[in-house]
Amino acid sequence: MIPKSERERIIALMNREVVPAIGCTEPIAVALCTARATEELGRCPEHIDVRLSANILKNAMGVGIPGTGGMIGLPIALALGALVGKSEYQLEVLRDVTPETVERGKAYIDRKCIAIALKEGIDEKLYIEVEVSAAGHTATAIIAGGHTRFVYVARDGATTLDKRTPATTEAEEEQIDLSLARVWEFATTTPVEELRFVLESRRLNKTAAEQSLKCEYGHSVGRTLRRERELKVMGDSIFSRILAYTSAACDARMAGAMIPVMSNSGSGNQGIAATLPVVVYAEQTDATEEATIRALTLSHLTVIYIKQSLGRLSALCGCVVAATGSSCGITYLMGGDYDRIVAAVKNMIANLTGMICDGAKPSCAMKLMSGVSTAVLSAMMAMDGHCVTPFEGIIDHDVDRCIRNLTRIGRDGMNETDRMVLDIMTDKN
Repeated sequence: MIPKSERERIIALMNREVVPAIGCTEPIAVALCTARATEELGRCPEHIDVRLSANILKNAMGVGIPGTGGMIGLPIALALGALVGKSEYQLEVLRDVTPETVERGKAYIDRKCIAIALKEGIDEKLYIEVEVSAAGHTATAIIAGGHTRFVYVARDGATTLDKRTPATTEAEEEQIDLSLARVWEFATTTPVEELRFVLESRRLNKTAAEQSLKCEYGHSVGRTLRRERELKVMGDSIFSRILAYTSAACDARMAGAMIPVMSNSGSGNQGIAATLPVVVYAEQTDATEEATIRALTLSHLTVIYIKQSLGRLSALCGCVVAATGSSCGITYLMGGDYDRIVAAVKNMIANLTGMICDGAKPSCAMKLMSGVSTAVLSAMMAMDGHCVTPFEGIIDHDVDRCIRNLTRIGRDGMNETDRMVLDIMTDKN
C-alpha cells in the first residue's frame, strides 16, 4: 500500500483536478477572468479588451453559454462575467445568471465595447488576458496554465498578484510523479473511505445525463440512442446505455444547459467520459459500491496522469484521454488485473491516437460516443487476452512509454494541425 502521506498528496491532486463546472471550461474560464478583472476595477466596465491563446479561442467559438437560452461564443460569456460573474465560484462563475441578466448582457454586447483578439508571441496554450476600464481606471487579470490559475492581477498599474513564470502550470507546481502502476496501486489498495469523495462525480454526471435525456439539447445524440428505432438497431444493452448516458451529458453541456458536471483536468467532457461509462457499467452489472469507487478512482487518476504530460489543451481530442481512463475502470469492474489494464490502455492508444480537437461544440457528443465505444471494446479485448503488440504503430513494450508517445504526438506533433484547424474555423463565411 502507498504510504499515507503520499496518498494524501494524490487525493489532494484529485480534489484539485476533479471539480464541478457549469458550461464549457474555455469560455467559462474567460468569464472567470473577466469577473476577477471587474472585481479589481470595482465597477462595471465600460470597455473589455481580451487577448487569448489560439486553443482558448478555438474552444470558445461554437459552444453554448449556460443560462443564455442557446447563445454561443465569447461575447455573451464576457458580458455576463462582467455583469454577474463571481470569481469565488471558480468554474461555476456564471451560477447567478438569470433571464434578466442575459437581457442586460445582450444590451452590453450591442454597445460594441468588447474587443477580442489573439495573443501574439506566446507559447502557452491556455492563456487568457482581460483588461477592463471605466471612469479613467483600468484593471487587468491573466489566467495561464490552468483554467482557474490567476497569474497576474493589477489595477491602474498597481500589481496585486504576479506569479508569471514561463511554462509553469498548476500541475507542475504541485507535481506528483505518477506511473500507470502507481495509479493502479493507489486505486486498488487505498482504504476505500479515503476515496469516497469520488462518488460525487457519479452523482453530478449521472444527474446531468438523466436531465439531458428528458430534453432536446444540441444534436440530442444521447436521446437518439434511446429512441425505439435506434434500440432496434443497437439493442437495450449495457453498451448502448453507456453510449447514451455519456453523449447525453455532453449534449446538455455543449448546448449551454445550466447543469453542473464534474470535470477532470479542466474539461467537463473529460470528466463526463471518465465517469459515466464506469458508472453505467457498474450499475448494470450490480457492482459493489467499493468496486465502483475504486473503478472511478482508477479512471479519473489515469486521466490526470496522462494529462500531466499532454497538457491542458492540445490538438488531440480530450475524449481519447478520458475514454482511456474509463476503459481502465471498466476493465477493473470486469475483474481485470494490472496486466489487463495495461492491455486496455495500449488498445486505446493504438485505435484513437490522432483524433483532432476542432473546438468545443455540440458535435463533441459524437466524439465522446466514439471514444467510449472504443473504451468498451478495448476493455473486452483486454479481458480476452488481446493486446496490440509493440510491433504495431506507436505501441511500446512499456505502457508508460506508450502514453508518452500518445502525448508527444498530441502536444508537439499536431501543432501544425492545430493551427490549420483554427485557420479553417476562423475563415468560414
